[in-house]
Amino acid sequence: MLPRRRFLQASGLLAAGAALERASLARAADAVAGAQAAKGTTLPFANGERELVAYPQKRPLLRLTARPPQLETPFSVFNEGVLTPNDAFFVRYHLSDIPTSIDLSTFRLRVRGKVANELSLSLDELKRLATPVDLVAVNQCSGNSRGFFTPRVNGGQLGHGAMGCARWTGVPLRAVLEKAGVAAGARQVAFDGLDRAPLPGTPDFVKALDVDHALDGDVMLAWGMNGADLPVLNGYPLRLVVPGYFGTYWIKHVDDIEVLDRDFTGFWQAAAYRMPDNPSHSVEPGTAPKKTVPITRFTIRSFITSHADGATLPAGREARVRGIAFDSGHGIREVAFSGDGGRSWRAAALGADQGRYGFREWTIPFTPAARGSHTLMARALNRLGESQPLEPLWNPAGYARNVVETVRIEAV
Repeated sequence: MLPRRRFLQASGLLAAGAALERASLARAADAVAGAQAAKGTTLPFANGERELVAYPQKRPLLRLTARPPQLETPFSVFNEGVLTPNDAFFVRYHLSDIPTSIDLSTFRLRVRGKVANELSLSLDELKRLATPVDLVAVNQCSGNSRGFFTPRVNGGQLGHGAMGCARWTGVPLRAVLEKAGVAAGARQVAFDGLDRAPLPGTPDFVKALDVDHALDGDVMLAWGMNGADLPVLNGYPLRLVVPGYFGTYWIKHVDDIEVLDRDFTGFWQAAAYRMPDNPSHSVEPGTAPKKTVPITRFTIRSFITSHADGATLPAGREARVRGIAFDSGHGIREVAFSGDGGRSWRAAALGADQGRYGFREWTIPFTPAARGSHTLMARALNRLGESQPLEPLWNPAGYARNVVETVRIEAV
């Protein structure tokens, strides 16, 4: 059990304990925002001012909203290593009534629907159900980098920090479904968590996967993250891990699994989180798609992490440029680097392979030959032959940005 008193003490909120008995974590954090807030920052797009706020179990992160909590990882964190520290991992909720304490003595994972045997498992029972596995995988919000879309689109104006890579520990979802016995004719599996809507009529946040996907052996139910329990804000005590798929499917605090003999028609899949139904999943800026499909897999991406926009370097002196790349699970084959705005490209050296779903580090030496501005770019290529576009694609929801990003430095 994670006692409420200890949780509130950790965030400096004990004095407000009684009044906060039924408050959301976001409201609780607001009560001490002044004490917790560090210096602010400004992201490089309109209305990009953000304060840095330390929530329980988190270092100061960029706060986009308080109810529900949406916290973005400062981009400099991605230069610290391949695995994103638990206390720096981004936070995304859709519903504001989120759990602030979990009693493991009463917590159960329910498996029901089109199964031979309905299950009700404690966390300990789940841990004994199959041999635990570790998987390094990136979790990325569908709207990561939305703030850079032009023309501007609706939704949370995120920078590049709504992503993270962790080593997840748990059991394959397949083991749980096989224990329950998936019935013939099953089509999809739906997942729900402990977060709830604050008002009647607001759709519960439920997502679904095709049965074959749910049984592929990679999808997992994770209780561990980078060798520790999941932080509360990242889904304690149990979350769904869907490697290669956007974070909308990674249900937190998961406690209910339903096997369906039909396609799931809940709001967050049938109406929300949808992309234009065409090969590029894009339309002309300012237009609407004629048909949409649910968002699913990541697009391939790469970033320069060692140098921020506007950094200065000594002219004529070699510097080491470093970054990360990832895709939906095909694996990164190459990262090309340009120090002259895309006129010429060189292959970077790839770091250790953490697995096909994780961040892949890359490095390359770069010497700015002359004083003045230099535009640095990185472009990833995966084993399927997919790469990043040089010009941005646009869709009305601001999803799945993967254009080649640029970093402008000044040689002095």
